[in-house]
Amino acid sequence: MFDLIPFRKRNEDLFGHMLKSFNDMVESPFLSPFGTGVQSFRTDIREEENKYVVKAELPGIAKEDIDIQVEGNELIIRAKRNEMTEQKDDTNRIIRQERRSGEFIRRFYVEHIDEENIKARLENGLLELDIPKLPGEDHSRKSIQID
Repeated sequence: MFDLIPFRKRNEDLFGHMLKSFNDMVESPFLSPFGTGVQSFRTDIREEENKYVVKAELPGIAKEDIDIQVEGNELIIRAKRNEMTEQKDDTNRIIRQERRSGEFIRRFYVEHIDEENIKARLENGLLELDIPKLPGEDHSRKSIQID
């Protein structure tokens, strides 16, 4: 919660410290949800007259670790993270070392798109895809009334 322990020193409440560490681990986005190993990421999708624009948040992931494919009527974006943090003391001994890794994946249904002219760019952790619509296709929408 707030890590405030009245009337005693922080290091005297070992159980409270262990409980906080466990809660931090369980609530970590890298472990949630348990057992799946694959996580999602946030995206915005906008339709324009001649194209779709997909923006995906992928902070800290290099473009070499991002794979974008179109399979049938699915646009698939995969991103992998392999991160290692290391802290050493004055004698160059490791006092803490952490590793985080995981795969992020999103699948979108697409149709009537020009697969050959999809453009992708990554800037400041934001992946942006311009997905052109096929020319000559009727992209008008039909409104459905609810009874």
